Amino acid sequence: MAGVLSSDGQDLWTGEETVLIQVGDILDRGVDEIAILSLLRSLSIQAKINGGAVFQVNGNHETMNVEGDFRYVDPGAFDECVDFLEHLKDCGDNWDDAFVGWHRVSEMYKENNAMSQSQWTPWRLMKDSSHDADRLIQLIGQRQKGVVARSSLFRPGGLLARELARHAVVLKVDDWVFCHGGLLPHHVAYGIERMNKEVSHWMQGFDDDDDDDGETLQAIGAQAMVVGHTPQVEGVNCKCNKRIWRIDVGMSSGVMNSSPEVLEIADNKARVLRNEADSFDELQTVEYT
Repeated sequence: MAGVLSSDGQDLWTGEETVLIQVGDILDRGVDEIAILSLLRSLSIQAKINGGAVFQVNGNHETMNVEGDFRYVDPGAFDECVDFLEHLKDCGDNWDDAFVGWHRVSEMYKENNAMSQSQWTPWRLMKDSSHDADRLIQLIGQRQKGVVARSSLFRPGGLLARELARHAVVLKVDDWVFCHGGLLPHHVAYGIERMNKEVSHWMQGFDDDDDDDGETLQAIGAQAMVVGHTPQVEGVNCKCNKRIWRIDVGMSSGVMNSSPEVLEIADNKARVLRNEADSFDELQTVEYT
């Protein structure tokens, strides 16, 4: 309608020097969220080449998902997260290729997903539980897998959270201001650029509490901390200047049923053991002095 998107299904930018602005809440609105984000990113690349531009403004539902608040997520959207991670693997973990191209292949993944969570309903689970306990367990397992996948993608520092971090919460274009829910004088007094920077900083996973972590470790006389609690889809990893190790990989059959991993600490060196007992990832080897 606006003349910025081709009508032939090829998803081509036809807006020339037009500036397109989307004002948030793409998330929690259906089963094709990542595909929509992917389409907008693709159009942004095309628009820039043609002298135009595509901007997005983060809404409260983008913030909620980065916070881990999934109350309004469509069940099928959890499946999309699982499928997207599979697509990312198929693309050799090349983020740009995987993300920009997702809107073109997402339907294929959806069709191939025989356990589509979009078919999940509480009534269906109750019905299946009376006839097929195995099916019930499969559905619950699939739902858990979807939640873990979404958590991995949208947590602060996650791949999609970092993508959202590219977008402002308040955007000024010429004499127009764009934001998701409104702007008040005290927001302006606080500082628009400051606000945008702080939200982006948080979404990228740059934890302002890193200094607190350092002070805590210094106070207790330790060099690093090891924690569990939150399953890590990417495996054991370290954050906060390699001071915090996150080692829960969800190996329980009641969570992700993933392959076991071990954090080995010897001679002030930490390394991650994966698969076979004598294998480890050199990139995860850290020496503390």
